[in-house]
Amino acid sequence: MTGEQTETTSGWVNVPHARIYWESTGEPSGIPVLYLHGGPGGSLGKGGYRKRHDHTRFRIIGLDQRGCGKSTPTVQEDLDHLSENNTQALIEDIDAVREHLGIQKWIVTGVSWGSTLALAYALKYPARVLGIALVAVTSTSRDEVQWITEDVGRIFPEAWNEFSEAANANPGERVVEAYARRLAGEDRDDARLAALSWDRWESTHVSLDPNWVPGALFEDDRERMTFALLVAHYWANDGFLTNGQEIIPRIHELNGIPGYLIHGRRDISGPTSTAWQLQRRWQSSRLVVIEDEGHGGPSSMAALSVAVEDIAGMI
Repeated sequence: MTGEQTETTSGWVNVPHARIYWESTGEPSGIPVLYLHGGPGGSLGKGGYRKRHDHTRFRIIGLDQRGCGKSTPTVQEDLDHLSENNTQALIEDIDAVREHLGIQKWIVTGVSWGSTLALAYALKYPARVLGIALVAVTSTSRDEVQWITEDVGRIFPEAWNEFSEAANANPGERVVEAYARRLAGEDRDDARLAALSWDRWESTHVSLDPNWVPGALFEDDRERMTFALLVAHYWANDGFLTNGQEIIPRIHELNGIPGYLIHGRRDISGPTSTAWQLQRRWQSSRLVVIEDEGHGGPSSMAALSVAVEDIAGMI
């Protein structure tokens, strides 16, 4: 990042059945840049996203998505409204933050699941998007979910067998559906066991990433449950992007909006094919493949900073 560090302001926006936490850093009159975190069920964490852009030129906005991070209530505390935690609700939450902060248009960035959400938001509200820059690109299609929860087991057969058996799936139930059912079930002790199994699998399929660090994905029980519950919930429902809402078949609707699709060649969890398919159909986008990285990494994040600068130069 160039430019001096500036103070971060924060707050919450009330939306149906939730309060969405937001942060704003940088020049208040600068070009707004929205960051959407991964997951579903991740968070802004320690705020590393704020360091990627020039604080004298940009106004950097982050938010914790519904049910996770500093947004309230957390998903496990509000299981009665789980069905209302879906992509369409997240899109409206994002736009509520935009309106609350008095922003007309912004550059939208996202990492991993955040890239799916960024594209879904842009497809719903293209007139509110100046440009899009994504890292570890996903569209959360049925094929992608099938790969990350089942087919990638061809590379990790021992770990996948353990993950599959621990699902305790009913006849005809997909592994991801079994985990989604148990993680949201009334038996919270069983849900905790499911969350541990899910965490072990997540830690396995990212293990070929050059930046991988051995160990559990989450040490904190609460964060582990939030993440596993929301990921399984969204993945079991194809990201709530079905019946004409699928991203890849619609991506041509964003032609004219500049986009960057940044992806690690060694991303085993989410192969480069999704970013490639999107770029082929989205004429105003560019594909940037980082040959020596996996699911995100320092070079990918540096490329994200460059992409935002480039998009800003087009405004």
